[in-house]
Amino acid sequence: MDCLFCKIASGTFPANIIYQDDNVIAFDDIAPKAPEHKIIIPRKHIATLNDINSDDTVLIGQMTQAAVSLAKSLNMAEAGYRTVMNCNAGGGQTVFHIHMHLLGGRQMTWPPG
Repeated sequence: MDCLFCKIASGTFPANIIYQDDNVIAFDDIAPKAPEHKIIIPRKHIATLNDINSDDTVLIGQMTQAAVSLAKSLNMAEAGYRTVMNCNAGGGQTVFHIHMHLLGGRQMTWPPG
């Protein structure tokens, strides 16, 4: 499979890894949209949110827990932060391996765009 995020998770493509455990890995976004912009992915390849099944419930929770932990360690939990998961091209997904954006370090606005 030629998936960029699978390559990052396996260590065959370089990224600035800021968190990892057996199921989840997080790294800096290469085109940040905020002072803090991290990408959180499962090691398991799941192409889109539409492909998640009931077996993935815990995994999605682990991604969210990683986001909260990172927000705290980056000192942005109290001020606030945003998490985003895009689905398919019309939803803004560009890498077809589910991922959560963690953004913070500035005031977020609404609507996001």
